[in-house]
Amino acid sequence: MKPAAAVQSGSWKAGKRLDWFAAANTAFLIVVALLCVLPLIHIIAVSFSSSTAASAGYVKLWPVDFTFASYEFTAGREGFWRSMLVSLERIAIGTPLNLLLTIMIAYPLSKESHGFRFRLVYAWVFFLTMLFHGGLIPWYITIKQLGLLDSIWALVLPSAVPIFSVVLLLNFFREVPKELEESAVIDGANQWTTLWRIFVPISKPAIATLALFSMVEHWNSWFDGLILMGNPEHYPLQSFIQTIVIQLNFGSMSREDVLNLTLISDRTLKSSQIFLGSLPILAAYPFLQKYFVKGIVLGSVKG
Repeated sequence: MKPAAAVQSGSWKAGKRLDWFAAANTAFLIVVALLCVLPLIHIIAVSFSSSTAASAGYVKLWPVDFTFASYEFTAGREGFWRSMLVSLERIAIGTPLNLLLTIMIAYPLSKESHGFRFRLVYAWVFFLTMLFHGGLIPWYITIKQLGLLDSIWALVLPSAVPIFSVVLLLNFFREVPKELEESAVIDGANQWTTLWRIFVPISKPAIATLALFSMVEHWNSWFDGLILMGNPEHYPLQSFIQTIVIQLNFGSMSREDVLNLTLISDRTLKSSQIFLGSLPILAAYPFLQKYFVKGIVLGSVKG
């Protein structure tokens, strides 16, 4: 037997190592959090600063010569709010469609080969779409031939099946205990009932995560809006933000808009648009955060 002093010494050293690891891990996470938050704080500070201070590089983490000029110019344009409504409509249609198709594809692909005979074939068909793309021109021609150009469906249907989300949810479904599905089958449940009454309620954390991914993807997309929308009135918000700075048309501006441009700079205008464009997603995140938990399946099977 080891002496009591040696045991105590070993326990003290293990505890000390654990304390050092916890401190180092905490410091590392604080640094990562600051790297994520500080750029956003800087953007907010620039957006509320005067054009002179922003152009001269005086703004760091606090506004200099506080002003709402950039926000008044951005929010005062009718096109900004119209494009925001288009983006909200895109999210309202695209996110439920993404989740519905993701769930209906991931569920059969999560089964074993003896349960779904051609599972491997379908899995490879979906997987290959992640590696190869038909190209921009065939993609555009296909959407045009379907008559989807200049409509909200051109922004929603081409990305209706996010393959990466399918892979994530497929792996989550595979971790659901088989006993739950077997119990449902014994009670007379068919595949539809098992999916919507067993798998979907248990998979709320994964589905909430995929919903956030889908919302962010739809909200941040701008290239498809520029390509597929012939009428600028149908631009989503990010496409509008791309054009409002790059393609400033003074002929279409009022005298008040031109005067406001003298009070703002390119940096303050872009910063205000970035913050306003990120604000809805930042506001929606806390409502989904409660689902980001682990081990929800633990304890569901007893015995």
